[in-house]
Amino acid sequence: MTAISAGARPVTAWSPLRVRAFRMLWIGTAAANLGAWMQIVGAQWMLVADMGGEALVALVHTATTLPVLLLAMPAGALADIVNRTRLLVGAQLFIAAVAVSMTVLGAIGELEPGMLLMATFALGAGAALSAPAIGALIPDLVPRAELVEASALGAISVNVARAVGPAIAGLIIAATGATTVFALNAAAALGFATLLVFGRIGPKGVAEDREHFAAALYAGGRYVRHTRVVGRILLRAVLFVVPATAIWALLPLFAGRDLGLGPDGYGLLLGALGVGAILGAVLLPRLPAGPSTNGTVAVASLAYAGTLVAMAVLRRPVPLTVCMVPAGVAWVAILANVNAQIQLFLPGWVRARGLAVYQVFVIGGQAIAAGCWGLVGHHFGLRAAFLAAAGLLVAGVLTAARWPLPDTRGINQNPAVYWPEPHLVMEPEPGGGPVLVTVTYTVRPERQDAFVAAMTPIGQARRRTGASRYRLFREGEVPDRFVEAFLVPSWEEHMRQHYGRLTLDEKAQERRAVALAEGRPVIRHMLPLGLQ
Repeated sequence: MTAISAGARPVTAWSPLRVRAFRMLWIGTAAANLGAWMQIVGAQWMLVADMGGEALVALVHTATTLPVLLLAMPAGALADIVNRTRLLVGAQLFIAAVAVSMTVLGAIGELEPGMLLMATFALGAGAALSAPAIGALIPDLVPRAELVEASALGAISVNVARAVGPAIAGLIIAATGATTVFALNAAAALGFATLLVFGRIGPKGVAEDREHFAAALYAGGRYVRHTRVVGRILLRAVLFVVPATAIWALLPLFAGRDLGLGPDGYGLLLGALGVGAILGAVLLPRLPAGPSTNGTVAVASLAYAGTLVAMAVLRRPVPLTVCMVPAGVAWVAILANVNAQIQLFLPGWVRARGLAVYQVFVIGGQAIAAGCWGLVGHHFGLRAAFLAAAGLLVAGVLTAARWPLPDTRGINQNPAVYWPEPHLVMEPEPGGGPVLVTVTYTVRPERQDAFVAAMTPIGQARRRTGASRYRLFREGEVPDRFVEAFLVPSWEEHMRQHYGRLTLDEKAQERRAVALAEGRPVIRHMLPLGLQ
């Protein structure tokens, strides 16, 4: 299924929901998020009554987030080489099976703490398998012009579930017990799977020439490593997430110890963040796009820093609750923009793997930062922690002048088949390799500096699409002759460079370089003989 055109319809915060497939995906994801947060509260509640429960309760968060760090890249590789919808259905059925098991064991009193933590880890593994596939499907469902709004809607579902899920779970647990929320989590997962099956979400099949899992995993890491735009997006995400996590990590302590609030007061502060998240999603379509995105991110970062300063200075619940709203707006405005930028840039063949790396950086950054802010708060006090986080946010804004968020709107990442079909006198083994590819150019002296500069992005493209080694050489005997040589692990990997991995933007870059040379370049393929 390809993305539809936005046409002449005005873009609003809810525009992506006009697309039926995206609407089904969003509803299912929202239900899954709500079920997951209810399950977390149920698991924590069951552990509170056990000996050592205080220590075990903290492990629930670890068991939930650790699978993302361990499985995100394998999940991204799977989502790029198998049918994404079927992968999602399988993951949701797995989550439902685990949740049903928790329900049954909890009902008969056999859900021991260790088993509960293992089941929570399994649920986190199911969520980790789902996340890259969901992110990779969205650009195929909504118009490019609405990706920021789609990302914001995703942030709404997460933040509303985070704010509402624990409150609903608390009421249900008080009335019927923790096992009920486990059953509701199973129902949410089954409902999501049903929507995926009957909602006609995503393509019906997968490419015939699928990569092997190990090769796909390596190719994803290679692509990210040799793509500066992705590196810059990851940098901007981390520079915000690390200091911004201070609010999420320290808010329970701040509400209970500094403000003297109970669970209801903490829920009110958390709810204000959720309201801000919804408000941020509504305001996003009215904010400038493109190069001005850096300005939006800077203003939002400063607003978030202002909330942190208020938490360090103020001690009255009402004004602090009001201050939570702009923090929620800023959280969504920044992460929705950053998430949309990486979705816009990543080509289809590696989109899920790139998003998996992004999720590792964002979620891993939050997990590590939460622990660090806890240590800072313990040793130096919450006020010092909030002020330090605000200072880091301001410093991050200043770095945008040197490392701005790239504008990916004009980059065409659609696949392009523009290399000529190799005509060989022998039939290479698909898995045989490595293969040495040489491309020879003749360039006049007055154009050589420009040619070398034009070849820089070409070398990066060769590396991220398959080359394990790459160099540009100048022939000693004929100074007007330049040779680029790159090593590809196998013949089938090189064929993927020909069909599916090279993009229209890379085609334009190569045409600019070839235009500086005399005649057409000469391409040769060197096959291995097996001699050492």
